[in-house]
Amino acid sequence: MVKYREILRLEYQNVTKRGIASSCKCSRNTIIQVLERAKEKGISWPLPEEIGDRELQKLLFPEKHATDERYLPDMDYVHKEMAKNGVTLSLLWHEYVIVCRNGNKIPYSYRQFCREYNKFATSSKATMRIKRKPAESLEVDWAGSTMEIRDRETGENHKVYLFVASLPCSSYSYVEGFYSMDSLSWITGHIHAFEFIGGVTRTVVPDNLKTGIEKLSSTEPVINRTYQELAEHYQTVILPARVRKPKDKPTVEGTVGTITTWIIASLRNQVFFTLSELNEAVWLKLEEFNQKEFQKKKGSRLTAFLEEEKFALLPLPASRYEMAHWKKATVQPDYHISEDRMYYSVPYEYIKHVVEIRVTRTMVEVFFNNFRIASHKRKFGKEGQASTNFDHLPAKHQKFLTFTPEHFINWGESVGPFTRKAVKTILINGTNEKQALKLCLALSKLATQYSERELEVACKKSLTFSPRMSLNTLKTILKTEREITTTTHSKKKTISHSNEHGFIRGADYYGRKDK
Repeated sequence: MVKYREILRLEYQNVTKRGIASSCKCSRNTIIQVLERAKEKGISWPLPEEIGDRELQKLLFPEKHATDERYLPDMDYVHKEMAKNGVTLSLLWHEYVIVCRNGNKIPYSYRQFCREYNKFATSSKATMRIKRKPAESLEVDWAGSTMEIRDRETGENHKVYLFVASLPCSSYSYVEGFYSMDSLSWITGHIHAFEFIGGVTRTVVPDNLKTGIEKLSSTEPVINRTYQELAEHYQTVILPARVRKPKDKPTVEGTVGTITTWIIASLRNQVFFTLSELNEAVWLKLEEFNQKEFQKKKGSRLTAFLEEEKFALLPLPASRYEMAHWKKATVQPDYHISEDRMYYSVPYEYIKHVVEIRVTRTMVEVFFNNFRIASHKRKFGKEGQASTNFDHLPAKHQKFLTFTPEHFINWGESVGPFTRKAVKTILINGTNEKQALKLCLALSKLATQYSERELEVACKKSLTFSPRMSLNTLKTILKTEREITTTTHSKKKTISHSNEHGFIRGADYYGRKDK
């Protein structure tokens, strides 16, 4: 195509026609024809930026342009399709060329197609979708500058760090102040940012800070476990920026600089005494910042977000992510682990094994080789409290836990009325329930050494001696009764044996006869 703009520019600079022809690679007759037609149409340099060679051809030589009319694609459709994941201008141009061929129309070249889309998006849309897809990523960072909160009593100033999150497509941003840049503040900032924009992006792009990334790597960075849990809860992916590569998250880097002026600098003369008071002022300035009109294009960050990005966000989960911290512990011989001076049981098979503990505000969970083996409600208050799951105990210990006052009373009743009365006497006269249950357990074990009938008789005799049951007295009675019974039985057996066998020789045996 003839370089109409360049011809008019060089002619305006008083370059000769020979020089213009040499620079624009066309004949002097073409130069003369273009300049004459421009004079007739009243067109002269300088020209507006939006008027290119094709527009000049339409103005100068409409008859020539009519023979080379190309089919202009629906740019509004192109802009909507560019919002979809994986769609590129190259793909849309390829589809556009097929449509033109089927309709016997002349298509634009790929370069001109891209130029027409850029012109459309710049003039009528707030965002360009060539490099940044809607809701594709959320860039997060800490602002370099800080704010301050003053202590009412001492007058001492405390630093406040600003967490900044920004959407690259619309530049819609969120800011919140925290007392520190620790893991709790970092995770809380993400949660509040997702709730502020009303959805979740497909990826999150942070810096390589220690609260988020445990091990730096250009290919396989190790994400902090709590940070990874946050990503899994919100169904997003953490993609850390490369070390010393701020171009990986240019939007938030630029937003941080702008926020330093629009929020931090604008609030420099105000004094804040609480963090909530400071954040309320910050959010008012943030609202102004998001509603501020763009300088070189139509709309604002807010309108661009609402019209062209919010629809593409992933939905928020049903519940908010609950912050948790991890630690390791060794299971003690009593099959409990200690957390904050409270004790929680795990299955006894894991005694002496090292397990991982996940602690939230309300729960304590125990993991072994990434499998959860125990879960308890977190205990608060007096130290030394224990939460024990019955299923975690060995069989013998489970049996011991089933020994209750009702259990022993029912057992005593099955043996006999005096045994039942002995059990009740022990439970009533015991110094405490634990000691009384131990005595009842010892009493029940006597039924394995002696018969229930013997135990019932012994309890009857013991209660006639004293209203208070004594285990030693009961044992003595049982032993004595057993010995008496054994001795009596052996004597009867000896007598019966002598009568039965007749081994004793009498007088007749010796042959004495009366003469």
